[in-house]
Amino acid sequence: MQKVKFRDLGLIDYKEAWGFQEEIFNNIISVKSNNRKQKTEIKTENFLIFCEHPHVYTLGKSGNSKNLLVDTNFLKSRGATFVNTNRGGDITYHGPGQIVGYPILDLENFFTDIHKYLRLLEEAVILTLKEYNIKGERSNGETGVWIDVSSSNPRKICALGVRTSRWVSMHGFAFNINSDLSYFGNIIPCGIADKNVTSLENELDVKIDINTVKGQLKKHLSDLFKMNIIDF
Repeated sequence: MQKVKFRDLGLIDYKEAWGFQEEIFNNIISVKSNNRKQKTEIKTENFLIFCEHPHVYTLGKSGNSKNLLVDTNFLKSRGATFVNTNRGGDITYHGPGQIVGYPILDLENFFTDIHKYLRLLEEAVILTLKEYNIKGERSNGETGVWIDVSSSNPRKICALGVRTSRWVSMHGFAFNINSDLSYFGNIIPCGIADKNVTSLENELDVKIDINTVKGQLKKHLSDLFKMNIIDF
């Protein structure tokens, strides 16, 4: 079992959380770099961050800015901001009622397979949805977790967008729990125009205890990645 330090940052500005991630990420990279240079074997640490963000749209480094369908003035009227990021993926929305997870892991402590890493993140969400009798699914060629993929109304409930360097990960996933879905109407989410977005609340038609979901999600991540999660 790999020890993973966990912290829930609560509601936090996107750029502030990004800076928090970057500091941890760069420290891990530095340890790995020094190990190579000095032929030492100092063990790297692993982290898992949960948080929520005020209304913000973020665009991945390979994304298309045209997928933001509104201008700056409209964003201000909705209390939202826009940020270009260094993660993969296209545009997405973060806001209150959404679990944003940032695993900052040295994958060499687990496995060196980015495909497996993404699939396990998806699997943790799929297993969490199962606890609410919802069948989460994958959509061929599209990362994230979906509902009713083969129906006439496929819906995305969790988006993924990560960055890795020297097998260290950052950024992560956004799982819609009690999200205000109207904000997704201002973008083409993840650049996918023909599928809708949903939330756990929307699927069950009842407000969800987000802290309960966080606990379930943590357990599934712990089991899948064989993590020993401790608070820090």
